[in-house]
Amino acid sequence: MNLQQIDTFVRVVESGSFSKAAVLLDMAQPALSRQVRALETELRVALLIRTGRGVVPTDAGRRLLEHGHAIMQRVALAKEDLGAQRDEPVGSITVALPPSMARRLTRPLIDGFRSGMPRARLVLLEGFSVNIAEWLVSGRVDLALVYSPAPHPQIEITPVLQENLCLIGPADSLAGRSSVSFERLVDYPLIMPQRGQIFRKLMETQAALSQIKLNVVWEVSSVPAILDLVQGGYGCAALTGSASRGDIDEGARASLVAVPIEAPRIVSTLCLVQSAKKQATPLIRRTADLLQRLSLQACTADTQA
Repeated sequence: MNLQQIDTFVRVVESGSFSKAAVLLDMAQPALSRQVRALETELRVALLIRTGRGVVPTDAGRRLLEHGHAIMQRVALAKEDLGAQRDEPVGSITVALPPSMARRLTRPLIDGFRSGMPRARLVLLEGFSVNIAEWLVSGRVDLALVYSPAPHPQIEITPVLQENLCLIGPADSLAGRSSVSFERLVDYPLIMPQRGQIFRKLMETQAALSQIKLNVVWEVSSVPAILDLVQGGYGCAALTGSASRGDIDEGARASLVAVPIEAPRIVSTLCLVQSAKKQATPLIRRTADLLQRLSLQACTADTQA
């Protein structure tokens, strides 16, 4: 058993297929299969179940995955510790982004690593804020952007920017409106993420305080998919203005209108979060600075647009 085999196994399980892992690791798929088979032979146990849709871990595979995460984290810490002596960002870092930011920040983040941290490895995950907070506590993620996170003793929270939620809808349904009061939202069919997602949680909390019932007609967990449905006339959405502008193309953007929700305003705070227990290595510090700068630039560009 060697580190490359363990890393390969972890990436295959996390991506759910050999083909996706091969792209992430820039390796030939047969080579990945051989490494996993070598692990299964040495450990004398099946680690993966091959299905028509990909692979899923066996019970033994799930146990090895836990060990694999811990082993690779220790290896990364060793590299970062030695690199820290030179104040050089080296090693591997896993960053999680919410769907409303992932599309706009992925490429700039990778460009930032290629130009400013060429010896570091970046792994990007996408998920809703409630899931990202769990990943951070469990150690799966090193650094993340999260909307309005709940305080937690194991998490350090740094506010980056605040945005108001807007009602997003077809231009004809919101024509002439500069804003919409919260109590008037009952007049609009809403397409919202599942319960627990932060934008929906903020909306439902205010609905309870205002003693009104929101008219949620569809539940969809993808921000781009929500915007596609809004454009198609299936309903309206409650999102930040930057989310509505960043996840659609120019043609679709012209057909949608975003008006602020007021009386009261619903404010979402984008925060940089990281583990309170992990050492702030040069890689973590540089990545945190890059995330904050890119987030502010994206918001500024959206506002000017």
